[in-house]
Amino acid sequence: MPNICTALLTGALLLLQGCTHLAPETYTPKLGQMGKDVMWLPTRDELVTQLLTAARVGPADELVDLGAGDGKIPIAAARQFGARAWGIEYNKDLAALAQRNAERAGVADRVRIVHGDIFKEDFSKATVVTLYLLEELNAQLRPTILAMRPGTRVLSNTFSMGDWEPDQVIRAGTGMGFFWTVPAVVQGQWAVQGLGTAETAVLRLAQKHQRVGGSLTLGGQVQTLLGASVDGADLHFSFVDAQGLLKSVKAQVMGAGFQGEVSGPYGMVDLPHDTVKVSGRRLGD
Repeated sequence: MPNICTALLTGALLLLQGCTHLAPETYTPKLGQMGKDVMWLPTRDELVTQLLTAARVGPADELVDLGAGDGKIPIAAARQFGARAWGIEYNKDLAALAQRNAERAGVADRVRIVHGDIFKEDFSKATVVTLYLLEELNAQLRPTILAMRPGTRVLSNTFSMGDWEPDQVIRAGTGMGFFWTVPAVVQGQWAVQGLGTAETAVLRLAQKHQRVGGSLTLGGQVQTLLGASVDGADLHFSFVDAQGLLKSVKAQVMGAGFQGEVSGPYGMVDLPHDTVKVSGRRLGD
C-alpha cells in the first residue's frame, strides 16, 4: 500500500509539474488585426532606435506610447535609453501581452502598460509621446499634445500632424518617422526690458506652432524681427539696436513672462561684447 500511495503521489506531482510547463503564451497578435481605430502593425526595431535617439530620450524622461501594442517602444525606451515608460493599449489581450513582454525583458520596474483609451487617459506629465496612428487620429490628439508642457518631444511613425511641420524627418530603411517639440505659446504683445534703451520696447509676435514672426518697437521705431523662432520654451529673435548693430535674443518663456539674454554682434563670437539680461511680460491683446 505505501508503494501504491507513493506512486500515486509521485504521479500527481509530475502531473502538476507538467501543468506548470503547459502555460505557454495564450495570445499571439496577428499583423494587421483591427483594433478600436487602427490595425496593429509593430514599428520596425531600427526605426524605434532612430526615433528615440533623435528625441534624446534618457533616464530623466517619462515616455508614453499611445497605442502600445506589444510594448516594443516602451520596452526599448527603458532597456536601451534608461527611461521610465508606459503605454496605453485599448486591446486588453495586447495590453497583457505587452506587460508580460516587459517582464521578460527585465524592465517591468520601469515599464507599465495600461489597458485604456488614449482619448481618456491622462498623459499630460509625459516628457516624450510616441504614436503610430492614422493622420485623422493624430489630428484629434494634436490639441491635447500642443497643450502639454513646452519642450515635450513627440514622435510618430509614418503619419504626420497636418500643418504642424516636423522639426525632423527620420528615415530608417523603408521606414519613416517624424519628430516635433511642443512650442511655448508666444503669440501676442510683450513689454520688453533690456534691449539697450531705458524705454520699454514692445514685441509683437505672430505664431504658427514653432514658426514665429513679428515686429519690435524700439526707440519709437518699428522694425521687422529677424530669425524669430520658438524651440520648446526657448524664444529666439534678432533685431537691430540703436547703434545699428545686429543683436540676438535668447529667452526662456515661463507662462506670461520670459527671461533671457541679449548678445551681439550676432555671430561674431571672436569680438568682445557684454551679455545683457532681458525680460518680457505679456500685455493684454
